[in-house]
Amino acid sequence: MSSDSDLGFFVLLVRKGSLSAAAQELNLSPPAVSKRLAKLEDRLGVRLLNRTTRRISMTSEGEAYYQSAIRIMHDIEELEERVSHASENPSGLLRINATFGFGRKYVAPAIAEFSHLYPNVEVQLLLTDAPMNMVEEGIDLGIRIGGLPNSRIRARKLLDNRRFLCAAPAYIEKHGMPRNLTDLINHNCIILRQDNDVYDVWKLQRGQHSETVKVHGTLSSNDGEIALGWVMDGLGIMLRSEWDIARHVNAGRLQLVLPHYAHVDADIYAVYPERHNLSAKVRIFIDFLHRNLRRNATASIQ
Repeated sequence: MSSDSDLGFFVLLVRKGSLSAAAQELNLSPPAVSKRLAKLEDRLGVRLLNRTTRRISMTSEGEAYYQSAIRIMHDIEELEERVSHASENPSGLLRINATFGFGRKYVAPAIAEFSHLYPNVEVQLLLTDAPMNMVEEGIDLGIRIGGLPNSRIRARKLLDNRRFLCAAPAYIEKHGMPRNLTDLINHNCIILRQDNDVYDVWKLQRGQHSETVKVHGTLSSNDGEIALGWVMDGLGIMLRSEWDIARHVNAGRLQLVLPHYAHVDADIYAVYPERHNLSAKVRIFIDFLHRNLRRNATASIQ
C-alpha cells in the first residue's frame, strides 16, 4: 500500500525512525510530515508517537495501530494481486534482506536479472550483518545461511553449503599444517564476528562425530571479505563458507586445513514468516533465485 494512505504513511514513519528520515523518503519537509502526523492523531483522538528532536517512539496506541496497519496492508496487497492476476504479472514492492557477502556476490546480480524480466516489481535489497526482524521491518524475504532461528519461520533451501577451515599456502609453509583440531590452539586463527554466535568456539563435524575447539588469534572482524583477505595474505586460518572459498581453493590460492572436518549446518535458505501467505512476487523471486544460484554459484570444492 502506498504511503499516500494514512496506514502506509504511519508504517513508513515508524520504520524510518524519525520525522526527518521519513520526510526525506517522502520528498517532503519535516514540518509537513509533522503536520500530517498531527492531523492523523487528531482524527483518531489519540497520540500515536512520542517525538524528540532526534527520534520517535510509539505509544501503546501507536503500537496497536502499527501492528494492525501491517496486517491490513498485507491483506489489501494480497487481494489486489488476486484480482489483477498477479501470478502472471507480479508487481509491487519486494523487500529482501541478506548478509553482506552473499548478498553482494549472488543476490544483487540475481535481482538485476529479475528486474529485467519483471519490471513492475520494485525491489529493495537490505544488507545487514545479522538477520532483520522480518515482521517489524516489513521484510518479505530473507536469505539466511545456517540453521533457522525458530519454528515461526518457513524456509526453502536454495543451495547446499558447508564451512571449511582454510589458509593460504604461504601460511601453511611458514607455520605447518595442523594434524588435528587441538593443533589449532597453536595457530593464529582469524575470527569472524557475525550474528550472535560464540565467535571463538568452532563447531566441526567429521562423519557423525562432532567436536568443538576454542581458538584465538590476533585478527578478527565482522566483515567476511576483510577476514578472507587476511587469510589470503597468509595471516592465519579461518572457518569460512564453501560458496566463498571454493574458487580460491580450486585455483590453489587457498588450501583446506583438516579437510575431513566441516561445519555442516550452513546451507543457504530463503525464509519468510509463517503467517505470510506467499505472494506472487515472493514466490516467483524465490523460484528465480533458486535457478540462478544453481546456475551461477561456485559452491563446490573439487
